[in-house]
Amino acid sequence: MRRPDLPRPASATRPRLFIALTAVAVLTATTAASCGDDQPAVALASVARNPVSEVIDAPATVTARAAATLTAPADGTLAGLRVQPGQRVKRGQVLAVVASPSAQARLRQAKEALDAAKRAGRGVSVGNLSSSRRGTDKAADEAFDAAREAAEKIADPQLRDALLAQVTSAQRQYAAAARSADAAVRAVQRGISGLNSAVGSLSAAQRLQAQQAYDLAKATVDALTLRAPIAGVVQPGGTRAGGGPTGGLAGLLEQAGGAGLDPSALAPAQTGPPAGVDDAVAVGGQVTAGTPVLTVVDTGQLGLLADVDETDVLLVKAGVTATVELDAVTGASYDATVRSVDVLPTSSAQGGVTYRVRLTLGAGKLAEDTPAPTPRPGMNAIVHLRVREAADAVTVPASAVFSADGRDAVWVVRDGRADRAPVTVGVQGSDLVQILNGVQAGDRVVVRGTDQVRDGQEVR
Repeated sequence: MRRPDLPRPASATRPRLFIALTAVAVLTATTAASCGDDQPAVALASVARNPVSEVIDAPATVTARAAATLTAPADGTLAGLRVQPGQRVKRGQVLAVVASPSAQARLRQAKEALDAAKRAGRGVSVGNLSSSRRGTDKAADEAFDAAREAAEKIADPQLRDALLAQVTSAQRQYAAAARSADAAVRAVQRGISGLNSAVGSLSAAQRLQAQQAYDLAKATVDALTLRAPIAGVVQPGGTRAGGGPTGGLAGLLEQAGGAGLDPSALAPAQTGPPAGVDDAVAVGGQVTAGTPVLTVVDTGQLGLLADVDETDVLLVKAGVTATVELDAVTGASYDATVRSVDVLPTSSAQGGVTYRVRLTLGAGKLAEDTPAPTPRPGMNAIVHLRVREAADAVTVPASAVFSADGRDAVWVVRDGRADRAPVTVGVQGSDLVQILNGVQAGDRVVVRGTDQVRDGQEVR
């Protein structure tokens, strides 16, 4: 079993209780023997059949299924707060309302421009066509830039993506209308088309630009009503950078069966105010575009994000079971199951290469078999992954196996003499090792002092 020394998390202050996952071998016979008068004592044991498990230990962090931070889409004040911290909310529920005079002013201006565009088109001369086209393009560019800037400040990934997609679609539609207007203007200037045709194309482009600017301004005003994008528990402000093997917001969240949000799509974690300062925005308080107002955390199904070393990760598959220990709950053991293993690696804090393993966290029990407390996202843990198991295996104590000429071997004592037997190792437990071939149950092997024994040497 690979059990490297794991770095202790900074938050750990109590010694960890190690839970043995492999069967302890019962030595059927252990004797002190000597290999000649001047040789130190060696210990012998009998090869036996036992269940054995191979366990890999990995540092991990408890994760929520999903989280979404709601931010102010524009400058203004927090006009109303409809929920309290710690309250459980449903998806789509109104959580807060932001009052933004600037957003409302942009909407009024866009409405006035739209009304003017609908009335335009009369009394346009040939000389005014080009300048009108340039003015339309300038107004369109300003509207699209303002809408994209406002959308990118929204932390809710679904709302932000929807608004950005709306801006992109509007730009494409306007570009098509602008090309038609350009073609009509050039035709008039070359004298091959009438003025009415060009004016109609130009008016259509202006109306489309004005309508899109109005729609985008209205979407920003609509976004001033903050709704829960997911079901969960509300907390004030935004998420803060966390610890653990992955750190930051990504270390607290994960996608779970499509039920949550992809952490990579969420806004960067907010650093939050200094220690001892409440980051909640009070009703009537000033906010700027992008200010975190509330965060909704979905804790319906907790998970784990573990970092497994590259030397071990090939043994980890979906469905592998594990037991989990938390720094925060001494003596408790939680069940977990591997859900997926990332394909791309990450760099560990020690400079090595690790792969993220995502697990579903189950219920926990304390030593007295009572239910353990429910963990919180961000808590540090150690995951014991049972990567291989054998129910009835030919086993030897792990100390009996040594390397010779590039192969695993054991010393088998037959008729009082040591015989080096090459073996094939299977499941490697902490105390026992499965031997696939080379020895059989009942054989006597050296389990201590293997470096003092020579082939053919008498062992009394």
